[in-house]
Amino acid sequence: MDEISLKALAKINLGLDVLGKREDGYHEVRMIMQTIHLYDRVEIKKTKSPHIHVETNLFYLPSDENNLVYKAAKLMKTEFKIKEGVRITLQKFIPVAAGMAGGSSDAAAVLVGMNRMFNLGLKQSRLMELGLKLGADVPFCVMRGTALAEGIGEKLTALPPMPKCPILIAKPAISVSTKRVYEQLRLTEMTEHPRIDLLIENLKKKNLKGIAENMGNILETVTEKEFPVIREIKRLMKENGALGAMMTGSGPAVFGIYHNEKEIRKAYDALKQSGLAKNVYTSDIHNNRR
Repeated sequence: MDEISLKALAKINLGLDVLGKREDGYHEVRMIMQTIHLYDRVEIKKTKSPHIHVETNLFYLPSDENNLVYKAAKLMKTEFKIKEGVRITLQKFIPVAAGMAGGSSDAAAVLVGMNRMFNLGLKQSRLMELGLKLGADVPFCVMRGTALAEGIGEKLTALPPMPKCPILIAKPAISVSTKRVYEQLRLTEMTEHPRIDLLIENLKKKNLKGIAENMGNILETVTEKEFPVIREIKRLMKENGALGAMMTGSGPAVFGIYHNEKEIRKAYDALKQSGLAKNVYTSDIHNNRR
């Protein structure tokens, strides 16, 4: 196999709770992660020269060691003494810096793709271990589906798949620093936390309404305060038929869960006309694991 093309799927958080700050500076989290059918395209080709070459359709993204796909390729080459080089073409469709793990998913695709391309025979668990060296979200992006993430996000437990449904995604024209959001989080002042266990119960029951009603993201307490547009997008989604709407990750992307295509089309049009979001996408739940 001299070349391979893979889909790097986006993720949303159905629930995101932060339990505390660890001595190493990382935060202890408890999250429910879900892949959706919005994806980047990652193409990898073997080259005779030993170098790693990255191309992307977005001029402002780095193509050197500051890009996670480059780091992923370098990790595989170093770890398994791969002599050949690779040319990676990255077509970005997942909004950048939106809380949807686009970069992590791209890196995961490179790990999976190079494993196949160079016949390394690595099991998923090993690829997830390697992924953790690149970032806390990468192991989940290797695994995919529906999962409970604990620790810094690397301790993953597969959960029953989320019921299929349409998903609306809106990203406002703002930038959010994940580091800053975590720094401004005041856990001692929190009286309510997302109901992660209740979400898991509703996943087991395949109760879409119950899932939507019990979604929660503790980071909204920081990001919404600074950027009220997030609250406005959620309100507009709910007014136009969303069973539930929530910010994913540290934001600023917001997603809404819908019953059917008719409702989501109406909400899509309303969001487009509102001007609240720079990018609006329709998608659906993707439950297939690797």
